[in-house]
Amino acid sequence: MTVAEETAVTRELDAPATQLPDVPRRIGGPTRSGVLALSGAAVSGLCVSVLLFGELAPFSGTLGFAVTWYAVSLVVYGVLTGLEENGQAVRDRVMTVVLWTAAALLFSALAMVVGFTLWRGREALTYTNFFHQDMQAAGPLDPLGVGGIAHAMVGTLLMITIALLITVPLGLACAVYLNQIPGRFSRFVRTIVEAMTALPSIVAGLMVYAVWVLQLGMEKSGLAAGFAISVMMLPIVIRAADVVLRLVPGTLTEAAEALGAPRWRTVWHVVLPTARSGLATAVILGTARGIGETSPVLLTAGFTAATNYDPLHGPMISLPLAVFSFVRSPEPAMIARGFGAAAVLMALVLILFIIARVIGGRGPGQQTRSQARRTARASRRDAARFDELRSLGLSLFDTPPHKSPESMPTGPTPATPDDEPTPQAPPARSDGEADTKSPRGNHEPPAAANGDSAPQAPPAPRDEPATTTARSGGEADTEGPRGNHEPPAPADGEPAPQAPPAPRNEPATTTARSGGEADTESPRGNDQPPAAADGEPAPQGPPAPDDAPVTGGAGGNENPATHQPAPGETD
Repeated sequence: MTVAEETAVTRELDAPATQLPDVPRRIGGPTRSGVLALSGAAVSGLCVSVLLFGELAPFSGTLGFAVTWYAVSLVVYGVLTGLEENGQAVRDRVMTVVLWTAAALLFSALAMVVGFTLWRGREALTYTNFFHQDMQAAGPLDPLGVGGIAHAMVGTLLMITIALLITVPLGLACAVYLNQIPGRFSRFVRTIVEAMTALPSIVAGLMVYAVWVLQLGMEKSGLAAGFAISVMMLPIVIRAADVVLRLVPGTLTEAAEALGAPRWRTVWHVVLPTARSGLATAVILGTARGIGETSPVLLTAGFTAATNYDPLHGPMISLPLAVFSFVRSPEPAMIARGFGAAAVLMALVLILFIIARVIGGRGPGQQTRSQARRTARASRRDAARFDELRSLGLSLFDTPPHKSPESMPTGPTPATPDDEPTPQAPPARSDGEADTKSPRGNHEPPAAANGDSAPQAPPAPRDEPATTTARSGGEADTEGPRGNHEPPAPADGEPAPQAPPAPRNEPATTTARSGGEADTESPRGNDQPPAAADGEPAPQGPPAPDDAPVTGGAGGNENPATHQPAPGETD
């Protein structure tokens, strides 16, 4: 490649790319071109279907015509969309039409059921006696102005209430157990619950009838019907609640347990409030299953035309059973009563659904009016308490001062009275030697004169009697077991040394001197000051406390450095 060709290639590579306008693709919502294409496809499909069913093919039937029309319209709509869009957009538009068609069919089916029921029962619903009278005084040939479904409405409410009182706590507790305590037994329980979902209602009715009526000898009543309905509702509630509890984020439970909350408090304050809407939906599904049961009620509650408010005694009837008994009659009035009862049953289910959504549709952070009022009262009490603390000059959050480990004492400190002065450290000795002290205050006595070391005497026990120490001058020195001695007599012209404060509960120890005299010192470190140099006055010890007891003789607490030799004795 020549230099010119390389330069041309480089220029082509370095040339700026063409910037196309960035047009955002519309994800949802109808467009003008889409609406026109869908309308044209519908007209084209209608024309093709008419040709096929009327002229070209021997097809007939309304259902076949509708299916052919829809299929041809869908194909034509895809072709028209492909003229302007790519393959991905065509598939998206076609699937959108299919989904909207499915939703419209479901809504149309529901609307047809509700509309047909209301239309056939409109004659009975226009009479007010239909809601507050029973059929005790009315027969099949009586007009709609006589009789009603009050007995069936009361029976349905009582039976569903009993079934809910049994199903809701047991169902939610079982769902929490399956969700929070996994294991072999929980898997077994889940399998049983899934199998009971497909249990025929007649089997549940026969079971309750055999146990309650035949074995126990109880009569047919609303309570027995409530038991049978709860057997049908329980697996629905457990399975739906278990699925909802699995959707609770694990991070919420982990955060609650990390804060120290026990398992039951985590479930009560975190898991259940988070899944409240789903749990309400589970209860609604179970109620819808139980409120429409007919055969269990027929086997366990019986049939009656009168109103019975006692669910424990006497037969009772429900709305589904009343509808079944009404529409079996060939009389138009009874058939109208049957469709009217079915319309009331649908309205009752709708009311229960709305109540459940109001209770369970509130989020975890939202409060009811009573909860908001209680929270406001607690906030006002806290605000008043804080204002009172501020008025007194106190801090709202007092914390003790932090002490560093270096400032904390490491050993026991002897207790001293408040009026006792703090002992001062003794001065340094004149001969350059230091007085050594142990960490606990058991100090060594000073060295004896002329290089002689004074032997240590064993410490005296606490409860021993006073001992007498012989003096070189023939005098005796008496000391008590606690070592509270009098200071020695001062020499001519010298000040008298002061005795250190005596310890409270420890015995004194006696140290033998080289001259034959004993020196007593406290085991807690109340030592005598060191000997003074030649020609210097003896140092003064710390003053004794006012309340310290004084016992013993005149020379019990001696120090080798302050001792005056007796006549005839050399130092």
